[in-house]
Amino acid sequence: MSTAASPFASVKLPTALVQQAREAAQPQRRSVAGQIEYWATLGRIADETGLTVQEAREAIARYDVRQRGGAALDESLDAIESRFVDAETTGRLVQAVRSTVSANRQKASLQRAA
Repeated sequence: MSTAASPFASVKLPTALVQQAREAAQPQRRSVAGQIEYWATLGRIADETGLTVQEAREAIARYDVRQRGGAALDESLDAIESRFVDAETTGRLVQAVRSTVSANRQKASLQRAA
């Protein structure tokens, strides 16, 4: 009996997370798995780079463009990179990440309390 390696793995996820993914996926025309993969990619980029959520989304968009064959990138990417470098240099980036994490923790604690 041959056991070919599958490019997919099964994981158990909380029902609430799957429902949130289902709701978020519909307007974007993604599958539930595609939505969770998108969130995971966005989170990984944010964790590894310290980018804001918006900057991470733009990074994903650039990645998607490259994966589809390298269509011309938006001219504003240079402006985004410049803003990122400026925010990192001045410390605004670190503060923005801390503020976002704090706000998300507050939201999570309110949701748990409800």
